[in-house]
Amino acid sequence: MQHSPSARDIAAPVPASPSAVMGRTSSDGADACVMGDINMVRPLGLAGISCAVVTGADDPTLDSRFSRPAFYWSDFENDQAGLLEALMGFGAARRGRPVLYYQQDTQLLLISRHRRVLSEVFRFVLPDADLVEDLVDKARFQQLAERLGLPVPATRRIRPAPGAPFPDLGLRYPVILKPLTRLRSWDLLGGEGKALRVDGPDELRTLWPRLTEAGMDLLAQELIPGRETRIESYHVYVDARGRVAGEFTGRKIRTFPRAYGHSTALTITDIDGAAADVAALGRELAARLNLRGVAKFDFKRAPDGTLRLLEVNPRFNLWHYLGAVAGVNLPALVHADLMGLPRPPTARARPGACWCNLRKDRVAAKEEGISLTSWAAWALRCEAKALSLDDPMPFLRNLLRRVLPGGRHR
Repeated sequence: MQHSPSARDIAAPVPASPSAVMGRTSSDGADACVMGDINMVRPLGLAGISCAVVTGADDPTLDSRFSRPAFYWSDFENDQAGLLEALMGFGAARRGRPVLYYQQDTQLLLISRHRRVLSEVFRFVLPDADLVEDLVDKARFQQLAERLGLPVPATRRIRPAPGAPFPDLGLRYPVILKPLTRLRSWDLLGGEGKALRVDGPDELRTLWPRLTEAGMDLLAQELIPGRETRIESYHVYVDARGRVAGEFTGRKIRTFPRAYGHSTALTITDIDGAAADVAALGRELAARLNLRGVAKFDFKRAPDGTLRLLEVNPRFNLWHYLGAVAGVNLPALVHADLMGLPRPPTARARPGACWCNLRKDRVAAKEEGISLTSWAAWALRCEAKALSLDDPMPFLRNLLRRVLPGGRHR
């Protein structure tokens, strides 16, 4: 199968076939095919698992000592047929079936919807197909939550198409507005944040023309008071027999933007102590959903101390690097099971272990009034970050790309 070059791919020419990038795909030993970033590659590399990475040609992840290019691909939202063809071509050229990892919703949906044909050349873990659709689409998730009695905030779906009447939400303000699925088109409306806060019906009425112009279906959800640091998460891998093979809990330290932003600093919490209720509720909901595979349950702790479920993401994510450093390597456990190998030793994840995105977290810390000296001292102690002494090139190459004229390094 061939993947023809097009404008969607980054700079470097795309090879005539996926195997041509590596040149030795039928004989070398990459054990995993990773559609993800350095936070996905590093936990696998730490477990001695070699990774063939599907990403853009200028992604610093390719400079990791744990990775090599599989084939170049930069836009996972469009041309799903082309991506499927490229994956099949790469997988078919390998000895055995490598384990396929995915880090974005679009990648998850592609694999789930084509699981039968992809399973001919790859190994992977996935929940049931209907459950995947229910968890990724926020409108379907709300219906699932109502059906199963999941502890989610009150939510309504709105369709702000041109000419649509202004809705009566029937919710208590303030509310937040979120897209049904996370696509790049949301950035034009929500900016860098994952959601928009609306404090009352008058503010929603003022915002309505922008919403109708964007034409995106949205969810309006009652706001749970409190900062993003009150968002706690349960991370789990449930094996094919329905048993919890590995788990840990965590909490956000900082996000950027400060409200409804993307995580810039994270920490592992005590699954047997302060986060015991997070783990207990996570296990209960995983069983209620009949979940298989990996998932992240995001909760927000309300002012009264109760936990409200925000979302469930049934895919790999940046937390897995921190989990591996703290002692629970979920991607490695998945790999062992799928390859029929003994599972790596797993203990309780060490509370207090931290991850940060150095560049973005400095901005987030500055926004919170934290001095450069204080932040730098904390960042140096941070166990999981882009600058790793045993794998420094991704950070250094990315730094050079930002500093050197032309901005390109590959």
